[in-house]
Amino acid sequence: MSRIVLGDLVSGRPHICGPDTTLSEAARAMSEAGHGSLGVIEKRRLVGVITERDLVRALGSGADPETEAVARWMGRDPDSFSPSTDVVDAAMWILESGYRHLPVSDDGELLGIVSIRDLLRAVMEVATFRGRP
Repeated sequence: MSRIVLGDLVSGRPHICGPDTTLSEAARAMSEAGHGSLGVIEKRRLVGVITERDLVRALGSGADPETEAVARWMGRDPDSFSPSTDVVDAAMWILESGYRHLPVSDDGELLGIVSIRDLLRAVMEVATFRGRP
């Protein structure tokens, strides 16, 4: 496999929540899914991403996880990537932006969120195929 695209890294239903989801509910959903982020959907549109880092920031600021909504703490209006985006290009974007999660959308529909770990694994696969260690 010489070319891997973001669409190769997402499958099944995306892990999502609504903006009114509590921090506690979001943390539980992430834990159950084994993911470090959730897409935040409102009216069938991606309006944000809530991550483990956001949860830590919220709790560190004294937010009540049982009543505080993710809308206050999520990253808003995240950049979204096409499933045809090459993983090496996506990795370059991550290096430049400092983000750790890439929403992948097709025609406005969230397909999933690729983590930095998933992306690193794919980039290493490409590098190995090209004869690099």
